[in-house]
Amino acid sequence: MSLDLWQRGCERLAAELPEQQFNTWIRPLTLAVDAPGAAAPDVVAVQVPNRFKLDWIRSQYAGRIESALTEAAGRPMRLELTLTPRTETPQGGAARGLPTHAATLAQQALQRAAGGGSGDTATVESRTLAPPASPHRLNLALTFDTLVAGRANQMARTAALHVAGAPGVMYNPLFIYGGVGLGKTHLVHAVGNALLKDRPQARVLYLHAEQFISDVVKNYQRKTFDELKAKYHSLDLLLIDDVQFFAGKDRTQEEFFNAFEALLTKRAHIIMTSDTYPKGLVDIDERLTSRFDAGLTVAIEPPELEMRVAILMRKALAEGTEMPEDVAFFIAKNVRANVRELEGALRKVLAYSRFSHKDINITLARDALRDLLSIQNRQISVENIQKTVADFYKIKVADMYSKKRPASIARPRQIAMYLAKDMTKKSLPEIGELFGGRDHTTVLHAVRKIGAERGVNPELNQQLHVLEQTLKG
Repeated sequence: MSLDLWQRGCERLAAELPEQQFNTWIRPLTLAVDAPGAAAPDVVAVQVPNRFKLDWIRSQYAGRIESALTEAAGRPMRLELTLTPRTETPQGGAARGLPTHAATLAQQALQRAAGGGSGDTATVESRTLAPPASPHRLNLALTFDTLVAGRANQMARTAALHVAGAPGVMYNPLFIYGGVGLGKTHLVHAVGNALLKDRPQARVLYLHAEQFISDVVKNYQRKTFDELKAKYHSLDLLLIDDVQFFAGKDRTQEEFFNAFEALLTKRAHIIMTSDTYPKGLVDIDERLTSRFDAGLTVAIEPPELEMRVAILMRKALAEGTEMPEDVAFFIAKNVRANVRELEGALRKVLAYSRFSHKDINITLARDALRDLLSIQNRQISVENIQKTVADFYKIKVADMYSKKRPASIARPRQIAMYLAKDMTKKSLPEIGELFGGRDHTTVLHAVRKIGAERGVNPELNQQLHVLEQTLKG
């Protein structure tokens, strides 16, 4: 039971964690049968090769491992970490980390699951093998249930749910765009996982655009384009991330166009993500961008404050920690760029709490994030915003304060006012004063005007994304 449970727990962790983290910290762990408490039905005893790794895994991964085991078992499970016992080598010396009989059995079982056969037990490494790669390449942890919904992703999430429920019917292709770390990848994985839950035999494939480029190069070198067509033209659902990477690669674009047309002809569905809207893509053939724009194009925005708070509290629970709401609000107010930065800030706070053995509160969060907060306070000022916007729109910084009113100047000035209100703690009168002594009602008008247009104008929305990312460094 423990062996099977540990295998299923590892599969969940491999889906949740970045590959490098999994291979470095989780994969070398071995199941222990002779550790104290290992025989208890609610305990999974795991051996760690050395003290440093034991302390790090206990502080950084124990909660997540226990959660994975609990989900896999369907009941509360407790993780017990112990050092791998030192054993006598044939030469009489002591060695730590030689596999126990249970660990060897676990490795053999995982090796068989991966299709490696029974093999020679003498050559099995003293670590659990990585779970077999799924043919669809989906991260099973990225579902609609684990996606925090909010105004920022409402339209994209609704469209994705519709596609998952009725692929090939409407919104084909579905093109999702937005800045880094906003949840585009989570959403496309959620569609694939939902479809496979309803139709386990569906042919689904997720990949990054660079993988498609690599496949084209490989098949071009081998002159095996029939294999490429067989792989991509027979799918029911193709999920492809970051299509902007196709820029300037003519042969790749040609093959993707062929795959695109073949899939649409057979009423298969295509979902793509990008950092910009279709017409904003550069060095990509117009016949492709026009196809991208033929279905439904939706944006994912940076999460609003309440959504950021919800994300923090949910992810903290997933790490086995309850985040106080006032601390979540403090972090959310100071980390506004994207979900990835929120997760990074959360990890810092949780690690700081564990290492210092202190409860999580605002004081601890401020200490844990002091470097991040000092960078923000130093970089984002009204003056910096004015210079960044002026450079972007190729006007003079002095035009920000001037009384000139041509559209080529007034528009960037309004955008700078909008960003100043959103990204600094200055009041409307203070912002007006820094823009040549303008009245606060002028600033308010600019903020409302740009804010309203942002929701309906993809080009403006993309420009604001670029400016925000530039200012946040």
